[in-house]
Amino acid sequence: MQPKRFYTLSGSCPDQVGIIARVSSFIAQHGGWILESSYHADDGNSDNGSRYFMRMQVKADSLPFHLAEFRERFAPLANELSMDWKISDSAVKRRVVLMVSKQEHCLYDLLARWQSKELDIEIPCVISNHDNFKAFVEWHGIRFHHVPVNPDNKEAAHAEIRRIYDEVKGDTMVLARYMQILPPDLCERYPGQIINIHHSFLPSFVGARPYHQAYQRGVKLIGATCHYVTRELDQGPIVEQDVIRIDHSDSVEDMVRYGKDIEKAVLARGLRYHLEDRVLLHANKTVIFR
Repeated sequence: MQPKRFYTLSGSCPDQVGIIARVSSFIAQHGGWILESSYHADDGNSDNGSRYFMRMQVKADSLPFHLAEFRERFAPLANELSMDWKISDSAVKRRVVLMVSKQEHCLYDLLARWQSKELDIEIPCVISNHDNFKAFVEWHGIRFHHVPVNPDNKEAAHAEIRRIYDEVKGDTMVLARYMQILPPDLCERYPGQIINIHHSFLPSFVGARPYHQAYQRGVKLIGATCHYVTRELDQGPIVEQDVIRIDHSDSVEDMVRYGKDIEKAVLARGLRYHLEDRVLLHANKTVIFR
């Protein structure tokens, strides 16, 4: 059981001797109680050289100061290590904006997890390019924004999405089967904040009716990928993946149902890893501390 409040310090830096010793010593010098720690050094074969990734949870009331002062005191050490880092407070709920089109399964699942406190977040609003789920969302006491998108208004629609997200002070945007391509400038405005889900058939079966295409080809595995959104469509850093096996007895309808089930599970897990700062990004690589 974790205490009611803790801080999560996460970051990455060029690999060298003594990183953990210096960071943990800094925390210990101020009376910090480390509850959990995870580390990973990559193999050094990337173009960016060997890199070290770390994540620590620190008991909040063990430190004599709050996060603002922690950031100020830790910054000189982080600079010496050339560390990209952040620290978050478990007492501050993340503000997650959900986006959806006409497929309801991911939206329904996330709202159920939010309502049951499995996802301890705030959902300030849901944005959709259709109004199908307006009554359902508002029944949960959540604001619903209908932002239609068509070939003639895409720039204005995307500007409205940006306005809403900024207005509600969103921390994370989840594309819960939102079937519109976000423009590059919007993706770059919120790096590491937009999460998407797609089925495992990309790039083999693109376009409409991918499950029918897969059925005709005798596909034996159905899966899903949760990833961050970048300007390269469906090519962002991967957060979570999973698969299930099927066989010749499964119909197209069975495959669609299995696909929805695994999409819900993978999106929920990926979002949880993101919210708990278990996902560390560098370039196009992710390290996941489960």
